[in-house]
Amino acid sequence: MKILVIGETVHFEECRQKLGDHHYTHLQSHRDAEKDLTRHELVFDFLIDQAPGFFKTYAAKPVTGFLNTCRISLAALAHGVENRRKCTMFGFNGLPTQFNREFLEVSALNEDDTATLKKTCEQLNTPYLLVEDRVGLVTPRVICMIINEAYYTVQEGTATREDIDLAMKLGTNYPFGPFEWCRKIGLRNVYELLEAIYEDTRDERYKISALMKKEYLAVGCCWLLAGTSML
Repeated sequence: MKILVIGETVHFEECRQKLGDHHYTHLQSHRDAEKDLTRHELVFDFLIDQAPGFFKTYAAKPVTGFLNTCRISLAALAHGVENRRKCTMFGFNGLPTQFNREFLEVSALNEDDTATLKKTCEQLNTPYLLVEDRVGLVTPRVICMIINEAYYTVQEGTATREDIDLAMKLGTNYPFGPFEWCRKIGLRNVYELLEAIYEDTRDERYKISALMKKEYLAVGCCWLLAGTSML
């Protein structure tokens, strides 16, 4: 298949590892994406939450693709253009370390799109799990909530980061401890995902710990001092 990947290098590499031998085009922003859309059979957009207005461009074209909807739902992206859309778009879990797994975690706008989803995933030779179209999907919500709880535990002085990581791996057989997972996913991704989920749900389980917020802001200051965007 001819696949257009819009994302950072880490996204592109994980995409190639997951999907295997296809003809890929990699773009690191939406700036040049519009002219390439109809040249490809499929799009994987890891950066749509940074440019949600680009959904209108997708909607106007007969393209099929997957949009990283960890921090914004498909319904929110399609709001106002749903009745006019020509595209068929699915949400997916595009957090770092979360894409190249056995199952592709996806959501759909409506039931009519599921036949296209099944056919597309068969062409990609990847099994998938269809979940509800909500901010955070399922796996990102669970992992980031666990990471946040681990921050609360350190904040309260109950245990060290190293002890928490070891206990979670030995006690629950997780592949990584919460702080290891946070480093792999990226603190910015974890923080901003929790922020988006809390804004969507107002559920106290996703309220960000003061310690995580302090570290997130400190990292942001370092990026700004270096003259580089956090994004």
